[in-house]
Amino acid sequence: MASPFTEVQIGDRTVRVSNPDRVYFPERGETKLDLVHYYLSVGEGIVRALYQRPCMLHRYPEGVGGEKIYQKRLPKGAPDWVQTAEVSFPSGRTADELCVTEVAAVAWAVQMSTVEFHPWHSRRADVEKPDELRIDLDPQPGTGFAEAKRVALVVNEVLAELGFVGWPKTSGSKGIHIYVRIAPNYGFREVRRAALAFAREVERRAPDQVTTAWWKEERGEQIFLDYNQNAKDRTIAAAYSVRGFPHGPVSAPVTWDELPDVEMRDFTIATMPERFARLGDVGTGIDDVHFDIDRLLEWADRDEHDHGLGDAPYPPNFPKMEGEPPRVQPSRKNKANWTGESTASGVEPQQLD
Repeated sequence: MASPFTEVQIGDRTVRVSNPDRVYFPERGETKLDLVHYYLSVGEGIVRALYQRPCMLHRYPEGVGGEKIYQKRLPKGAPDWVQTAEVSFPSGRTADELCVTEVAAVAWAVQMSTVEFHPWHSRRADVEKPDELRIDLDPQPGTGFAEAKRVALVVNEVLAELGFVGWPKTSGSKGIHIYVRIAPNYGFREVRRAALAFAREVERRAPDQVTTAWWKEERGEQIFLDYNQNAKDRTIAAAYSVRGFPHGPVSAPVTWDELPDVEMRDFTIATMPERFARLGDVGTGIDDVHFDIDRLLEWADRDEHDHGLGDAPYPPNFPKMEGEPPRVQPSRKNKANWTGESTASGVEPQQLD
């Protein structure tokens, strides 16, 4: 028997939504159709966050709590008006990913069971040149959102000294994301290098609160500044994206003035439409100015030459990168094979014959 469906008219597009009454958020009761209407209610904001960016989809065919599918390639059956961008991955493989240019494409992705939207930090015009520096404040065990908010203020101070403007949002999970629009003049490696230099500077200023250590065993009860979120093919939930938890939290853009007082639970699929109707997109100005990362690259040179801090480990799905220290956690280092300092220190260990 054919599944029930309804049709949603979005401008001159018609999106057919199958199983519209399927409950997607069991703690709240919102359905698949409710999720479509949520994204339409924040349409301007979600399109701004995704516009012309290759996008990975987190799909939940049976609703949140069921099977989760990480979808990089555009799902089959897309109408001809849904656009794509071709990307290549560290493995060398390529794919055509969803590239949102209108809110109807977001609604169609929800029809395909998408809950979360995770865009690249580059755009279709040149997918190899990021136009966004991403500062990811990730609480480690023993820390939480309150600690992340305190570190965010240090981040903002460093940004101000650089003359940059950062745009904060809650992650919808535990932490905080801060985005800086940058001129698309450099590739992923240079942007990641700039992000690592920025993270190390924040760490110097708040050493008891911040860590840049890639290996979890070295982080302690601190906020991890995840520089690797700027590597190629690494994605973060978009502003206004719902997250795949039963209570339907949202990754919510906030102003710097309100950040100290907000809580993660303030922003859900139920509360965000009213906030958006009242305030609009508080990230509206994010595309107005693009900043140059040359000074951050100078900081990276300073770290290497003056402090002996070279590159840091890449994510495990990357091939061995030039200048990267050995990708082995410190507790597993074998002194019979390696000498030198901890890989997290940035000092290249010496391989023994």
